[in-house]
Amino acid sequence: MSALSRKCRHSVSRGDSAVSEATEELAEVGMRGFKPYPEYKDSGVEWLGDIPAHWNTRRLKHLSSLNPQALPENTDPDVEIRYVDISSVDGLGRTTASEALTFSTAPSRARRVVQDGDVIVSTVRTYLRAIAPVVDPEPNLVVSTGFAVVRPGEELETHYAAYALRAPYFVDRVVANSKGVSFPAINESEMATYRLAVPPQDEQRAIAAFLDRETGEIDALVAKKERLIELLQEKRTALITRAVTKGLPAAAAAQAGLDPHVPMKDSGVEWLGEIPAHWTAKHLRWAIMFQRGHDLPTDKREDGQVPVVSSSGISSMHSRAVAKAPGIVTGRYGTIGHFHLITQDYWPLNTTLYSIDLRGNDPRFLRYMLTHLSPLFLLNAVKSAVPGVDRNDIHPTRTAVPPLLEQRAIADFLDAKSAESDWLVAKVRTAIDRLKELRTGLISAAVTGKIDVREEAA
Repeated sequence: MSALSRKCRHSVSRGDSAVSEATEELAEVGMRGFKPYPEYKDSGVEWLGDIPAHWNTRRLKHLSSLNPQALPENTDPDVEIRYVDISSVDGLGRTTASEALTFSTAPSRARRVVQDGDVIVSTVRTYLRAIAPVVDPEPNLVVSTGFAVVRPGEELETHYAAYALRAPYFVDRVVANSKGVSFPAINESEMATYRLAVPPQDEQRAIAAFLDRETGEIDALVAKKERLIELLQEKRTALITRAVTKGLPAAAAAQAGLDPHVPMKDSGVEWLGEIPAHWTAKHLRWAIMFQRGHDLPTDKREDGQVPVVSSSGISSMHSRAVAKAPGIVTGRYGTIGHFHLITQDYWPLNTTLYSIDLRGNDPRFLRYMLTHLSPLFLLNAVKSAVPGVDRNDIHPTRTAVPPLLEQRAIADFLDAKSAESDWLVAKVRTAIDRLKELRTGLISAAVTGKIDVREEAA
């Protein structure tokens, strides 16, 4: 077992609290745990640097064939295919989804045929670094023409190729030489001229086996951390639901000077159930009133200090406001169910619903209450031909409303708990980012010969 494997496993056994501090050590100990090759030479490639003396470099086009198979235009319209688009490949080289289609219903870019052992490399939106090996593919798997399909030749082991094509020295060059702003792309014939570091084939197999094992260790740890984030978010959601429908937990209520043991009553709303006896169940319009946003006329667009709020949140600044703060804004399309608390006067664009009357309620409480109701917003949205939501869709929704002082206490409690949850999530995300950086660094070091892993792979 390598030093890196031992460190990964040790960090797992120590538990979640050790992750953020362990990842820096992983990078240090992991790389120091391997020895370099005994002798190096200049690769002759500026962006590759020195490579082991017995390695070579070859252009990609001399090691593989690119896009060897494609579906012809006269393909039977009823032929069934499994389609993979660029968005279905993640930054770790995993194909996360495929779509079942017939040739007649598939997009025109669904043309490139792949087979086991190929590597697909995104040549459009190259900044996504969507590069993945094709392993035991489903029958009739076809990928987007936004990918270059690399089919390794005799000199290039398929598993090694999958790592070499994801190495920063190769991918960074692809990204840097892509043309365009919104959809940067690279010509496949140019990419084919880039050189790969090529060790002997038995060494290629050893490097691939080593990276399979070590990246597997890291991926398992990343998956554990991602699950932890899910659990933290689920806990936060459950806490919000409990507080805005049942009131504060007894200890928190007592600390806020509220009765910790209030009687409950039937709300009269099936999905809401019982609520505190002194709360009121009412239609949403009587808790908060929404209005559709407005177009921003050209003659009113001036630089200034008032935020323009769209369905995705706060954007550019303008000088004239139509809505007074505080206010709550949600998207009518796209970001339905996400609520923004706006604390300064603003202009709500017509892609939003914005509050025009808070009915004397605490805006922070209302935001938490609406967050709890967000599944109902989404449910109303999908009932439309074009998914979207308007105020008439949501105003009849029934909700529970406590007295103002209790609203403030609930908002204070949830603010504190949310801040704690956000801090923990940020720490775990940092740990995940560092582990992914380590993964990338390890691949780069192995496929460029900076570390000698032959004994590790044995």
